[in-house]
Amino acid sequence: MHNTFRQLLSTGADTAVAISAPGRTALSYRELRAQVDNTLASLNTLRVGRNDRVAIVLANGPEMAVCYMACAAGTTSAPLNPAYRADEFEFYLSDLNAKVLIVERDSASPAIEVARQLGVRVVDLLVADGAPAGSFALVPRDGDEAAPAATPSGGYGEPDDIGMVLHTSGTTSRPKIVLLSVRNLCASAANIGHTLQFTAADIGLNIMPLFHIHGLIAGVLAPLSAGSQVFCTPGFNALKFFAWMDEAKPTWYTAVPTMHQAIVGRAKGNAEVIRRNPLRFLRSSSSSMPPQVIRDVEEVFGSPLIEAYGMTEATHQMSSNPLPPKARKPGTVGLPAGPEIAIMGADGNLLGADAVGEIVIRGPNVTSGYENNPKANEEGFLNGWFRTGDQGTRDADGYISITGRLKEIINRGGEKVSPREVDEILMDHPAVAQVVCFGMPHPKLGEEVAAVVVLKEGVVATDRELQEFVSKRAADFKVPKKILFMDEIPKGATGKLQRIGLAQKLGLA
Repeated sequence: MHNTFRQLLSTGADTAVAISAPGRTALSYRELRAQVDNTLASLNTLRVGRNDRVAIVLANGPEMAVCYMACAAGTTSAPLNPAYRADEFEFYLSDLNAKVLIVERDSASPAIEVARQLGVRVVDLLVADGAPAGSFALVPRDGDEAAPAATPSGGYGEPDDIGMVLHTSGTTSRPKIVLLSVRNLCASAANIGHTLQFTAADIGLNIMPLFHIHGLIAGVLAPLSAGSQVFCTPGFNALKFFAWMDEAKPTWYTAVPTMHQAIVGRAKGNAEVIRRNPLRFLRSSSSSMPPQVIRDVEEVFGSPLIEAYGMTEATHQMSSNPLPPKARKPGTVGLPAGPEIAIMGADGNLLGADAVGEIVIRGPNVTSGYENNPKANEEGFLNGWFRTGDQGTRDADGYISITGRLKEIINRGGEKVSPREVDEILMDHPAVAQVVCFGMPHPKLGEEVAAVVVLKEGVVATDRELQEFVSKRAADFKVPKKILFMDEIPKGATGKLQRIGLAQKLGLA
C-alpha cells in the first residue's frame, strides 16, 4: 500500500491521461507529477513546507484538483468552501493558523480581504492561455518571493505528516479540526480503489465539490492512485451532465442522492448519450439513498449503483456495497470497505449480529483525532475505536445498516450543519429571545435546517427577515428553510432541550 504521495502518484503511466476537463487539453501523468513537484517548489520558496497550513479557495475544476493534491503531498492542505461569507472565512483562516491562502488571480472572494487583515499571505493561481487541464503557476500577490525554505520542511511529506485538515461540524457551535495524515489519505484512496476495482482504463466524471471529503478522496485521489483518468467539471450541473458524459466517455461517477435524482430527471431525453457511454457502475455516498431511487437510477443507466458510507474522520469511506457479482443490499451501506467496523453497546462492549448500537471504526484511514480539542478526543474514541455517532446494526452477512443518529448534526444532502452555530447567529438578531435549530426530514436532501424562534416581547420579525439575517453571515446551506414562531421552546420530559426528534414532535416529519 502507498504511504506517501510520491508513491501514490507513481502508478499512472507517463503518457496516460491523468486529468481532463471540458474543452481543455488533457494532462498526462508525467505532467501531473511535474506540476506537483513545481507547486511544492513554489511553496517552499515562500517558506511554506511540510505541516504548514495552506488554505485553498478555488472554484471546482482541474486546477483545484491538482492544487489540492500538490498541497497535500508536501504541506497541509486546507480546502475551504468558496461560498463561505466573510465571517466564516475569518473563523476558518484564524482557526487553521494558515500560512498562505491560494486563490485564482481574478478572484473577488471575501477570503482575500480577511486574509490580509489576519496577516495571511495571498498567493494567486495563474493558468496560462491554452494550458492543459490542471496546469498552473503560483505567484504571490504582493510580488515578493522569499528565500527558499530550509530543506527539512521541503519536498514531499512523510506518512505521519498532516496532509489535510478539514473542519467538521461539532455538537457545539465550534467546528472541530480533523487531522488527516498522509498515511490516512493514501490508505483511504487505496480502500476505495480496491472496492471499486479501478484500473488504468477507468475514467471518472467528477461532479462533486472539491472542498468536501467525498469529492477529494473518492472523486480525485482514489482513481489517480490506480492510474485512472479524472474528468474535472466546474461542479454539478444537471443541464450539462449529459454533454460532459459524451465528452468524457466515463466508466463511472460518484455523487450524492440529490444529484442522482436530478440526473435521472433529465435522463429521458438523453437515452442515446447513455447508450453511447455505458457505465461500469455508479456510486452514491454522503447521505442515505432511498431504495426506490437506487432502482430508478439502475433502470436508467443499466448499471449497478454502489451505495457507500463515509465521514470526514474516516478520510471518507467506511463501508460500501460491493460490485457484482457480490450481493448488494439496498437499504444497507454495505460491507466494511477499509476500516474494521463494529457495533458497540452503551457499556463499551461490542455487540453481535442484528443488535442495535453505535457504529464504531478503526484502521489506517481513521484520524488520530481532533486538533487542540481534548474533550472531543476523549468523547470520540473508546477502547481504541472511533465513535461515529451513528446508530446501526450489522447483519449475519456483515452488512451495515444505519438506523438513526446519536448526534444533533444536520446532514443536508451531504453538507453537515451544526445547529448550535445557526442558533448563535439567530440569537444576535435584536428581535430574537430564544431559538433552537434542528433537522427536519426532506424528501431529496435527507434533512433540511429548521428552527423554532421565540421573539422578544412586543417585537415583530418575519421568517424571511431572519433567513436574510443568517444568509449574510453563513453559507446558504445553513439558512433555516422553515422557521416556526412559538411562545416557548419545546423541551423534553426532563426539561432539557432535545433537538433529536423535535421535527416529529412538531409535526414536521
